[in-house]
Amino acid sequence: MFRELDPLLHSQLRLAVMAILMSVEEADFVYLKEKTQSTAGNLSVQLDKLSEAGYIKVEKSFVGKKTHTACQILPAGRKAFERYVQALKDYIG
Repeated sequence: MFRELDPLLHSQLRLAVMAILMSVEEADFVYLKEKTQSTAGNLSVQLDKLSEAGYIKVEKSFVGKKTHTACQILPAGRKAFERYVQALKDYIG
């Protein structure tokens, strides 16, 4: 029987963000925006959803007079992503 896919990760942008964060220690907002080719508003909303779920940590600070947003994947997010990928493999394998 097939496992249910995590609805939080079953979004193209959230899945892309998680895939990026799986391969780096930390990524800033500008980097994620460029890599995912998303708008700032949409990315911000999706990061909030992932953060509220406990999948990522978002830290905001100032560098000079500009805001800096850094994101890191949390252990729960790493496990959720791995389960999602395994579920997809089960579907196709």
